[in-house]
Amino acid sequence: MARDYNQNNEREEKQFEERVVAINRVTKVVKGGRRFRFAALVVIGNGQGQVGFGTGKASEVPAAIKKAIEDAKTNLITVPSVGTTIPHEVTGTYGAGKVFLRPASEGTGVIAGGPVRAVFELAGINDILSKSIGSSTPINMVRATFAGLKSLRTPEMVAALRGVDVSELS
Repeated sequence: MARDYNQNNEREEKQFEERVVAINRVTKVVKGGRRFRFAALVVIGNGQGQVGFGTGKASEVPAAIKKAIEDAKTNLITVPSVGTTIPHEVTGTYGAGKVFLRPASEGTGVIAGGPVRAVFELAGINDILSKSIGSSTPINMVRATFAGLKSLRTPEMVAALRGVDVSELS
């Protein structure tokens, strides 16, 4: 039984690609000196519309990354797409960070900075324009990007919500 569990766990690991976005050293000053811990921010995705992010903190970097990956698996979302881009313009906001997302024509590529680029590449979005406004902290940028991606709607989704046919939308 333990062997079957291990094989299923390996298949699950290979299903998602992982990317470490940021590692931060956190220091706690105590009576005897300083205690160092590491905080990791990881984005995972399968390249076919599923993407998630997570954070983890531990006294060693590999342990922090492992915790972040486990956290990311519990925070997966499905990104609606039209071809290789998103259905419409959207601005995601989290705290002081804003990320503006705009669909792009085929062949444009991913025009995004650092943490936002990782989210799009792992989600499988190949053509998009983005602009980060406000906070440049990696965790705030990733959370703002996720807020924007969660608010995306395809024409089919809107038609289903309204109870009409897609051709009736104007």
